[in-house]
Amino acid sequence: MVDNTLAQVGHNLSQAMKILDSREVDALADRRRSRSSIPGPLQGDGQDVASILELIHHLIHEEEEEEEEEEEEGPHVHRGQQVGEQAHMALLGHSLAAYISVLPRDRLRSISTRVLSDSTLWLCRLFRYDNACAYFHEDDRDGLVRVCRLVLHARYEEYPSEGYGALVSKQPVIYMSASCRPGLGQHLCSQLGLPLSSLCTVPCNTMFGSQHQMDVALLDKLVREDVDSRKLPLLLIANAGTPAAGHTDKLSRLKELCEQHNMWLHVEGVNLATLTLGNLSSPVMAASRSDSLTLTPGLWLGLPAVCAVTLYRHEDPALSLSAGLMSSRPLEKLRALPLWLSLQYLGHSGIVNRIQQTTALSQQLLEKLKPLSSVQTSVEDELTSPVVLFKFNPDRSSVSSVSSGGSVESHCPAEREVLDTFNRWLGQELARLVPSCGVDVVELEDEGACVRFSPLLTAAVLGTQPEDVQRLVDRLTELLPLLRSTVVLRHDFREQALKHRPSLTYLEERGWAGLGVVRYEPQSEGLDEERRSQQGAHINCELLKRLQELDPDISFSSGPEDVDTACVYVGLVSDDVDVVQLLDTIAAMGRDIDDSGRLLENMSEVVRRGILEAEQQLQKASEDKLLEEGALRQLPIVGSVLNWLSPVQSSIKGRSFNLAAGSLDSSETTYSTRAQSDHTPTQDTPNASAKRLPGQKMFRRSVGGTDSFSETSSTGQPEDQTPGSYTPVRAPSAPPDHQDQDQGSSVQDQGSSVQDQGSSVPDQGSSVQDQGSSVQDQGSSVQGEAALTSTDQQMAQRAR
Repeated sequence: MVDNTLAQVGHNLSQAMKILDSREVDALADRRRSRSSIPGPLQGDGQDVASILELIHHLIHEEEEEEEEEEEEGPHVHRGQQVGEQAHMALLGHSLAAYISVLPRDRLRSISTRVLSDSTLWLCRLFRYDNACAYFHEDDRDGLVRVCRLVLHARYEEYPSEGYGALVSKQPVIYMSASCRPGLGQHLCSQLGLPLSSLCTVPCNTMFGSQHQMDVALLDKLVREDVDSRKLPLLLIANAGTPAAGHTDKLSRLKELCEQHNMWLHVEGVNLATLTLGNLSSPVMAASRSDSLTLTPGLWLGLPAVCAVTLYRHEDPALSLSAGLMSSRPLEKLRALPLWLSLQYLGHSGIVNRIQQTTALSQQLLEKLKPLSSVQTSVEDELTSPVVLFKFNPDRSSVSSVSSGGSVESHCPAEREVLDTFNRWLGQELARLVPSCGVDVVELEDEGACVRFSPLLTAAVLGTQPEDVQRLVDRLTELLPLLRSTVVLRHDFREQALKHRPSLTYLEERGWAGLGVVRYEPQSEGLDEERRSQQGAHINCELLKRLQELDPDISFSSGPEDVDTACVYVGLVSDDVDVVQLLDTIAAMGRDIDDSGRLLENMSEVVRRGILEAEQQLQKASEDKLLEEGALRQLPIVGSVLNWLSPVQSSIKGRSFNLAAGSLDSSETTYSTRAQSDHTPTQDTPNASAKRLPGQKMFRRSVGGTDSFSETSSTGQPEDQTPGSYTPVRAPSAPPDHQDQDQGSSVQDQGSSVQDQGSSVPDQGSSVQDQGSSVQDQGSSVQGEAALTSTDQQMAQRAR
């Protein structure tokens, strides 16, 4: 029979997991939204289980709910660990450990001993490590610390009584590979109370073998030098799968060297998971001969909150107890209970199948990457390596401006830095597009930035399937053409940008994965540095907005967030992009924005001076008219009689206000030609865009050429026009048969044109409109005068 308490524990855990896994909880939804994340006082009456679980649910999904509220484009993708049945067993183990801890002491000791012995036996058989003891620990570095303490107790007999004083005669030395995880040696020294001089880092191979493996010959030399210096070689840390590249040290030779110098050999790494497989490679198989090794089965099998295990071989239990590898307290032995339950649930065959399926994902990816010409792979063994490294490396024939060879070593530092930037972008983009594969970017000393696929570390947690690997290859295949074309055109972009100086400044941004970076420089003279910087920032921001509206296929951005200077960052492009046209358009748009800004800045002062000058000339014209015609002619009735008896030809001419020049011009030319050209506003698109074929995108090279393309406009473009410049279109002049229009109408039309020009400029429309009205009034007065003069002449002819 099953204990009712145990059944209740399992039932409560199942119900709690359902509540926490649910994305929608209706019971206390309003309270959850209104509850603040700021800690508050403890409630006096307490809360029920449902309320506490509701609080935990809110804390788990709080960030996801905020992201869903901010991003309404689609559902949020939950990238957390997938909790399967084996994970439920591990979580149940934590609950049972708490329940078992309150049992009578005899039952507690019996259960904890059974759990520890069973777990040790199963792990030793799974990983082919016979006749060993096991230490279960939360921190995966803690087992190595206890092993080092065990070796200190074994090699220094007076160490338990004298402590560090026993180490003075012969300083202990711990050897570790340069490819070990960062900070491991410093952690050991701080926990053991040893100086950093007791740590010796052995370089990796430089000439022969893998560049991620420890140099055995150099290690032998260092050990002999330490022995000659009256130091004690204590322990060697080797890798069965380096943290970055997944390579395995030559464990067989290292074991022979350790036996020769009486050193302890400790092995750790992700490749130790392959010890469970039948077709095992010899380098990893040699790990079973080591003195100790650290395993992380929870990470390999997708078991949450399962402790790491250090298996070691030592014959003296007293020294193991002194080093902390063994404990007489039953509660510490219960640390293995979650793993004990999970191992029973999965079984021996289930564990082997899971690890075998995970390593098969690496082989699948490696086989699909081989046909890709621009992808360079790096694995230790193509048949058994569980870690795959790959990177974008353009071909030698296609990228003469970036690389002088097919390997990374042939690149100069600047070119390698550019390729590292593109590979970092590639890794981040693949991780975003296919999150279920769990790829990341690693920085290696020789290879540079690489994309790493290590399913043993991520597949069980993310639930990676073969379909996900295929999706990863498909996305990579889509991104490779963009990377190749961008790297090829990057040199051309730089050369063409330098030709546009001083209007465009090319910025050498090796950390930008794109075509390049340019900045438009204001052409105004007489500006101080601060004013020029502000004007340049405004022009480049406006230029960026216009470019983003032109071609959505090309990414134009302001760059990383930490960039202070306003620039135009051009992203990845396809191979049909016309770099010359692109830079001509950027320069032309920058000039247009710069000219418009200067016009707006000067417009207020220009219009104000023009209005004052127009008022003065109108006042002077009125005074001249009074002196010329006399005061009697200004009276309504008397003036008409005098004009009928003695007509007077007025000498007052009209005026036109030139808004662009800010000056008043005589309309005598208009009277003589009887026509005035009307200018249309400046075009908003460069000349290069006007020559595009139907259906052709911006900044693209035409396939069939543009020789057969004919202009259908009434006014053609000049042949010697600079690409990217703006061409004003003039309206045709009036025909000769309409030259009998009167002078007043011409002046009135001139006033109207000035009014239209004024209304086309923002913020200055009112002042220009007033100026147009003044000129229009002047035109009306001249028109009335011309009408009176014509009537007087007719009356005089009748009198004769």
